[in-house]
Amino acid sequence: MGLNEKQIKAIMYVKERRKITNKEYQELNLASKPSATRDLQALVGLGLLEQQGTTGKGTFYVLVKNPQTAQTTHKGLTKNSKE
Repeated sequence: MGLNEKQIKAIMYVKERRKITNKEYQELNLASKPSATRDLQALVGLGLLEQQGTTGKGTFYVLVKNPQTAQTTHKGLTKNSKE
């Protein structure tokens, strides 16, 4: 699947709380700001998260509204995925 433990933790966090900010990611994973940004952008690139806002404190990430694309490629992260 290609996700690291921090990214998996972030997905679980978003499933519980519906969103995550860069700052929350940093605190959750004891990560630097550049690492958090890189990991979150990778999750966006994989089609798992969607960025809300462009830059700054108002930016947060949510699960994609239509996970069908991510579901097909990344089994195990969505409820409806089939093994």
